[in-house]
Amino acid sequence: MTRTRLKVCCISSPDEAQAAIDAGADALGLVAQMVSGPGIIPDATIARIARDIPPPVSTFLLTSRTDPDQIVAHHRACRTDTIQLVDRLAPPEHAALREQLPGVRIVQVVHVIGPDSIDEAMAASVHCHALLLDSGNPSAAVKQFGGTGRVHDWSVSRDIVERSPIPVFLAGGINPSNVADAIRTVRPYAIDLCTGVRTDAALDPAKLASLVAEIRAADC
Repeated sequence: MTRTRLKVCCISSPDEAQAAIDAGADALGLVAQMVSGPGIIPDATIARIARDIPPPVSTFLLTSRTDPDQIVAHHRACRTDTIQLVDRLAPPEHAALREQLPGVRIVQVVHVIGPDSIDEAMAASVHCHALLLDSGNPSAAVKQFGGTGRVHDWSVSRDIVERSPIPVFLAGGINPSNVADAIRTVRPYAIDLCTGVRTDAALDPAKLASLVAEIRAADC
């Protein structure tokens, strides 16, 4: 049986981190300062949470920086094992980042706008360890980097999964009521979500437990 992994994003405290781990999360998303989106916490809080997370659970630093030197500095302040790039980077910038952080996994977010997103994802897949498909819009007047609660076109995401040589995370409007359909339609390596398991911005244990149960049922 193939097991779909789970990344719980927008973790805001050590208590939320532990609750997500207890529910079965394989990875935690820690959102740094950016122009839009939920779950933003200070770098010092990210570093404190990441420091105490035991393996094999992964910690993702969500950064909107695009300059490799700035991203490296950001990572050194937070010390996660993975960097999630929510904005676009050019191939030379990816190469510089990989060279400076050889032991850190790089996950590139691709915001699925339409069929053109397939080419964007394939280009990024050459330079990263994984892709994450979300429903933001980096071209908006105020860039949207995630946490929109919107579902994008899963047929495009399925196409990307089938073509990608690296693992693909699926995000964007996923919640307990649609996660099974998302898994059956897209067949991602992992599900990633923030708002879908929250109530009044706080992690909701009941919603998270329901989501995990739906994921396991879909896997079977």
